[in-house]
Amino acid sequence: MKEIKISTEFKTQTTKAVLSIILFVITYLLMLVLAIGLTVLCVYGGIMLIVSFPRFITLALGVGLASLGVLVLFFLLKFIFKSHKVDRSHLTEIKKSDESKLFEMIDDIVKEVGTNFPKKVYLSSDVNASVFYDSSFWSMFFPIKKNLQIGLGLVNTVTQSELKAILSHEFGHFSQKTMKVGSYVYNVNQVIFNLLFDNESYDNLMHKWANASGYFSIFVIIAIKIIDGIKWVLKQIYSVVNKSYMALSREMEFHADEIAANVTGYEPLKNSLLRLSLADHSYNNVLSFYDRKITDNQKSENIFKDHLFVTNFLAKESEIEIQNNLPQISVNDLDKFNKSKLIVKDQWASHPSTEDRIVMLEKTGLSNTNLNNEPANLLFANIEKTQIKITQNIFKEVVYSAECSILPFDIFESNFKEEFFNNSFSKVYNGYYDNKNPLFFDIPSIELATKNIQLEDLFSESKIEEVYTAISLQSDIESIKQINDKTVDIKTFDYDGFKYYKKGCIGLISKLEKELELLNEKIKSNDIEIFRFFKSLEQKTDLTPSLEKLYNDFFSYDKDFETKYDVYIQLSNELQFINFTTPIEQIRANFIKVETLEERLKNGITEMLENQDYQAEITKEIKENFELYLTKKWQYFGNEKYFDNNLEMLFSAMNNYAFLLSRGYFLIKQKLLNYQNELIKTTHNNV
Repeated sequence: MKEIKISTEFKTQTTKAVLSIILFVITYLLMLVLAIGLTVLCVYGGIMLIVSFPRFITLALGVGLASLGVLVLFFLLKFIFKSHKVDRSHLTEIKKSDESKLFEMIDDIVKEVGTNFPKKVYLSSDVNASVFYDSSFWSMFFPIKKNLQIGLGLVNTVTQSELKAILSHEFGHFSQKTMKVGSYVYNVNQVIFNLLFDNESYDNLMHKWANASGYFSIFVIIAIKIIDGIKWVLKQIYSVVNKSYMALSREMEFHADEIAANVTGYEPLKNSLLRLSLADHSYNNVLSFYDRKITDNQKSENIFKDHLFVTNFLAKESEIEIQNNLPQISVNDLDKFNKSKLIVKDQWASHPSTEDRIVMLEKTGLSNTNLNNEPANLLFANIEKTQIKITQNIFKEVVYSAECSILPFDIFESNFKEEFFNNSFSKVYNGYYDNKNPLFFDIPSIELATKNIQLEDLFSESKIEEVYTAISLQSDIESIKQINDKTVDIKTFDYDGFKYYKKGCIGLISKLEKELELLNEKIKSNDIEIFRFFKSLEQKTDLTPSLEKLYNDFFSYDKDFETKYDVYIQLSNELQFINFTTPIEQIRANFIKVETLEERLKNGITEMLENQDYQAEITKEIKENFELYLTKKWQYFGNEKYFDNNLEMLFSAMNNYAFLLSRGYFLIKQKLLNYQNELIKTTHNNV
């Protein structure tokens, strides 16, 4: 393959990355020299103290003083002994003798890309592929062979040419010499991360040493203060190095994409990138489905068969074309609901957006008409056997209460469809209500329709666009507020084709809020027209008038929802302290503050248990948890330790409460929309 020309931006980011590495090395060596000097002085001082005044107390103080320097020096050197091993327990190794066709493809790719064959090839269940290796400090100086991981969830939803393009991209990361800079930056980041955050073992060592003697603890405290200073310096460098790495990483993605385009043309990688989000979403849907089947002691025989069905089913429901038994997603499908005009260069993103990658891929102009559109699954000798084996791997850690049975595929299919339709709104609304609720209006003040209103106009594409423009506008306003409040470290950004600085945020926010207010008024007017339309339909039927009540019920629930949900939010925030080391007296004080919130939570749970609207949603497990939680006032701390079982019960009650509140919101909205849909069907049948 021809040498890929390095872009100017790639060279710029490479230079910045190299300079950030040099900055780290100089700073680190300076701190290391000072630490060595401190260690020598402390050890010398400790020895002299013991020799000059040979007593037990001076022996203890001398050893403690010597340990001060050693602890600081060891802190700076501990990363050398740290190996970042990849957990392979979920992986299944395969060899050429197992899958000759797949290995032939990999062999073709490594030859064309100009890199080495992977050390090992593994299969996982993921909708992903990656090249990985066990890295350590020494991998910066010695070559390490990479391993290839291929997810069956990915294989399940791509063609053979698309899989070849994806694997070409992965090997592209290691094919050209300039890519080695990224490896160095990665390892420097790992070193800094280890020093800043991977300190559990080191902290335990410090704690044990301090507890060994009261004399030692004095010097441990001093060491901690010095290490805190070192960490402060490293945090500043970590920000610089990490930003450089992320910027370089984005350029490396573009570079690897171009390598893939040279192997297969740009179309296969573009098509797979567009489908990846749906494939991953579908896979997670299947996993969630079987999570709900744990209580029924049911699992899948072949989760990938389920996965492919769900991928195509969701595509069909979104009216996406299916070719070669795979959804053909376009850029327009991807951007259908994204109406944002805000463009912020995310300095902390390691990957460019899918849209940006596709633009760069198309710019290569490397097209290929000789594509293999057969399923990638056909590359495997016995794909069904392999899928079943990986499926067994997925379920092996799940604990069931009784003997587990296989859920037949046809039952999965019908159950999934039933769940989907029970948790979605009629297609007649064209997605209008998928991410919005009816806006409040005063029902008694609404006059009946005096003009002929058409259903198609109420839920037209232009009305849908208004809804998603308002959603994007609200999101943009929140993002710009974060920039203005310095929550997000951004100096400049683009909005609607114009460049803005932080000082321009206030004016832009004011302008956008006015736009949003006008847009919401238009949407509210349409919501009122929708009410009028269905009220007119209702009057033409023999049904008991229910529309106004259903709207009032929804508006009432909508009004109370935030207040009720706020109990969960406040409790979650107030209980954050249990995740950190907290003084005992502070722990007791914190739990006293929580008591008032707990009373509100218990009142909310009692209302739920008495409300018939929730009964179908309250499972046996939820009911048992609620009833146990309500039996008494629970203690969560005593004898200087947390009562984990009681805390687990509290968190379960909180999470179940939040889930049922959100579920109730959906159900009361669905009840209203289903009734409106029933009015359409009834009047249609009467015509």
